[in-house]
Amino acid sequence: MYLLKNKEVRQTLFWQIAFSAAASVATFFIDTSAGWIVTALSCILILIYLISTYHRYKQISNLASDINKLLHGDCSIDFESYSEGELEILHSEIYKMTVRLREQQLRLLNDKVYLADSIADISHQIRTPLTSINLMVELLADAKTNDARKPRLIHELQVMLSRIDWLITTLLKISKLDAGTVGFKQDTLNMEELIRKACSPFLVPIELRSQELIIRTNGNFCGDISWTSEAIGNIVKNCMEHTPPHGKIEIEASENPLYCEIVIKDSGNGIAKEDLPHIFDRFYKGKNSDEKSFGVGLALTRMIISGQNGTIKAENRLPSGAIFTVRFYKGTV
Repeated sequence: MYLLKNKEVRQTLFWQIAFSAAASVATFFIDTSAGWIVTALSCILILIYLISTYHRYKQISNLASDINKLLHGDCSIDFESYSEGELEILHSEIYKMTVRLREQQLRLLNDKVYLADSIADISHQIRTPLTSINLMVELLADAKTNDARKPRLIHELQVMLSRIDWLITTLLKISKLDAGTVGFKQDTLNMEELIRKACSPFLVPIELRSQELIIRTNGNFCGDISWTSEAIGNIVKNCMEHTPPHGKIEIEASENPLYCEIVIKDSGNGIAKEDLPHIFDRFYKGKNSDEKSFGVGLALTRMIISGQNGTIKAENRLPSGAIFTVRFYKGTV
């Protein structure tokens, strides 16, 4: 009998039999009839112990079998049958474990799909400029290529390499934010200085496009200056690229007791209705996006802002253009 293979059961059964035998013998010396009654009751109690122990161990064995099924991917297990004593406590804990395992399994599956999609997107984004680079290198190496054309090819080659460098740098930053290894600083800076710092890389392109940059600020900003400047700069760059010549880009920044707010507006064509829900998704490119766009700038922006207890919202403005509203809250929202 496999039940007797358990050391604990053997020890308990041994002491029950020993005490029952001792009690029966002692009772026989007092009264024969009483001795038989004690012997019968002892046998019944030992039998009850064996039956209950067998039933409990059978339940534990079934539970172990169900857990094994769970570990092998069977998620359709009913734990309701385990409803007695210590098994109920064990059932409760295993049920919690089951829920956590299912959630982890779902997250792992989603992460696996997301990773595969991300790798495919990254490969596609890098392959496109690499193909152009290979063609330009072949033209530069071709003796038949006109010398007057080579400077233009070299310039285009530099532009492509810069695009790849920017993409790889941005993806590394996104990876660091995903991994939670970025420690955002808490520095204080005048709001106007923050906006000027964020816009400085785009002042020349804005001027070349004959666009007007209007900045109105008051108050201070408290947060990571470097990361926040990059996030705001990505929004300004997006607005610049979607604003026609002689258009306007307006930035209003303010501070109140609850949050710091930065509102960036442009006078472009706005955001397509179907693109609005996805504009901050990684590698998403709207129908009005430039063919050179990688679709990672605004995704990085959202990650930087949300990592600093902030929110960002994009919407269309009337009569035309887009508006981005960024808020950095001073407390938990």
